[in-house]
Amino acid sequence: MTNTNETHDPSLESWVDSANAPNAAFPIQNLPFGVFSRRGSAEMPRVGVAIGDAVLDVSACHAAGLLDDAAETAAACAAPELNRLMSLGPTHASRLRLALSRLLRRDSAVRARVPPQALVSLRDAELHLPASIGDYSDFFASIHHATNAGRMFRPDSPLLPNYKHVPIAYHGRASSVIVSGTAVRRPVGQSKAPDAAAPTIGASKRLDYELELGVFIGAGNKLGERIALADAEQHVFGMCLVNDWSARAIQGWEYQPLGPFLGKSFGTTVSPWVVTLEALAPFRGPAPERPQGDPRPLPYLSSSADRANGAIDIDVEVAIASSTMRTNGAPAHTLARTSSRHLYWTIFQMVAHHTVNGCNLRPGDLIATGTASGPTAGELGSLLELTANGAKPFALPDGDTRTFLEDGDEVILRGFCRRDGVRTIGFGEARGIIASAVA
Repeated sequence: MTNTNETHDPSLESWVDSANAPNAAFPIQNLPFGVFSRRGSAEMPRVGVAIGDAVLDVSACHAAGLLDDAAETAAACAAPELNRLMSLGPTHASRLRLALSRLLRRDSAVRARVPPQALVSLRDAELHLPASIGDYSDFFASIHHATNAGRMFRPDSPLLPNYKHVPIAYHGRASSVIVSGTAVRRPVGQSKAPDAAAPTIGASKRLDYELELGVFIGAGNKLGERIALADAEQHVFGMCLVNDWSARAIQGWEYQPLGPFLGKSFGTTVSPWVVTLEALAPFRGPAPERPQGDPRPLPYLSSSADRANGAIDIDVEVAIASSTMRTNGAPAHTLARTSSRHLYWTIFQMVAHHTVNGCNLRPGDLIATGTASGPTAGELGSLLELTANGAKPFALPDGDTRTFLEDGDEVILRGFCRRDGVRTIGFGEARGIIASAVA
């Protein structure tokens, strides 16, 4: 473990008792940031941290004089998004996280001074999009997903020649990034059946999810300047879950020659909590060894530090609950479990590559990893792979079957970091229910 400090101590407990439960996603060792307001109120959204089954209002604690060791940083939390906090950089975020950790510990000397209204049950909180997202880019960083998808369309050469040399990405649509719990409207667009003479327009019949992780940029870079690989983690604020919904029929017709467009831009769901890079420090480790014969990355994408500590081990899973299952009280059915350790490129390589041409990243920009599929059948992060592009339907527990998503289906992403000797931390959930297309 590197770059750990007192906030990671697995023996720490909080006076918020629910944070001490063995299965708590938000123990005191986590403290992810998000934006919330009280459900049903007219109050302005503001920054909070998740602790157990509650959210702590950072601004209320700052106003009560409880965060004086990080006063400048805490003041940025009165904003209705995380961008101001993100822009201050990792040193400021770390100082605030330490102050919050000390405030929330069971033996806190100032616990009695926390205003009662500063701790809000998550049941009573409305969670908002955590940042104002100016730009969104989605990578293609899982070699297993790239190979599985490519094999369906290019059986003899599933990986394109550039894949192992350059982190591939497309520029997504920031305006349609939505927070967990927001319905996803089935998109309408052009598609063309293989045996059809001409395309038609209509509601997409092959709607899919993509199990991904997201990276929120903290401090940005100026236009024309690069972020070196060695400096990339100074520009990463934290991570979240991402579901990059995909309309496969639309995508398949439109993607040549310029890539994804309407098949992707109708909606991207993110989880409401951003787990800081500092909180993830205990789960850092060596990047996966590249197979013998794979090309060595170019110098701007290669460093001994990134090879030794560039990977982050995050377990992620995807589940589905049909409308019938929810009506009957049946639990969501897990479809896949995989891990970020299977990614071919590290998130820091993605940041370095994104800026090598001088592209300027800004606080709150979102970078996604692409579908995080693993090497086995139980680790496939999309229905495109799970059903072999619709050729192999799967069964739900109630006997219903699916090839792609139907109206009323709810998709739930979850994420956790687990390691022996370290407190498990969670990312929460990214949920979305498919709503019918507009006629």
